[in-house]
Amino acid sequence: MPRKKVNVSTAAVVGPYSQAVQAGDFLMCSGQAPVNPETRKLVEGSIADQTRPCFANLFQILNAAGLASDDVVAVNVYLVDMNDFRAMNEVYAQYFEAPYPARMTIGCASLPLGARVEIGLTAVISR
Repeated sequence: MPRKKVNVSTAAVVGPYSQAVQAGDFLMCSGQAPVNPETRKLVEGSIADQTRPCFANLFQILNAAGLASDDVVAVNVYLVDMNDFRAMNEVYAQYFEAPYPARMTIGCASLPLGARVEIGLTAVISR
């Protein structure tokens, strides 16, 4: 099955990968770090300050594919400090409504660019 990439200039890419790939009825979005797409620099601040640009980048990619939050079926969250879980969750809840997507949250030792959070997701293209 051929892959169809989805990239948008308003979401930063910090490596050799597609921002998202469509395969069949699914769009798999690569993990987004809290990078400002204009400056290409890490957004500093609290975990909430870093979580918002992750979702902003992801939702720009979704929009480019003609999708929205209701099309998201799974979210993967990576946190350097699991003590940030609650604050990340508060921001997360602003982007989705019940029934929420399936989600996995993983504590990890480090993330690219010194980010404290990275978020990726999978969406369904046709329902």
